[in-house]
Amino acid sequence: MLFDTTQLALQRAIEGAAMRQTALANNLANANTPGYQRVDVDFHSALGRALGSGTGARSALERTGFSTQTDGTGAVRADGSTVDPDAEAAKLAANALEHQAAVQVAATRNAILNIAMGAR
Repeated sequence: MLFDTTQLALQRAIEGAAMRQTALANNLANANTPGYQRVDVDFHSALGRALGSGTGARSALERTGFSTQTDGTGAVRADGSTVDPDAEAAKLAANALEHQAAVQVAATRNAILNIAMGAR
């Protein structure tokens, strides 16, 4: 098989991080919207469950979906919003680094595969 479980996991991590980046950016954009409830995408847990499923990890990864969920753990501000702009900006930056790292690892694995196949 051309793409192994690791490559599939990297692809899914990139997808999850991209989806989370959109959710975090929306939170930051709506930080001053009265009553806005912050959302997040917990793709780490979904990937962890899929990878922890043993020999069926590949098919579990293929079936794994990510969704945006309301995060009710934040403090509610006077205007009813649950977004802390400083915390959200930090999460956005950390997620961007994680996305970039996954992209770089996937690209390196692809380059190694191309070299092994004799492509330049």
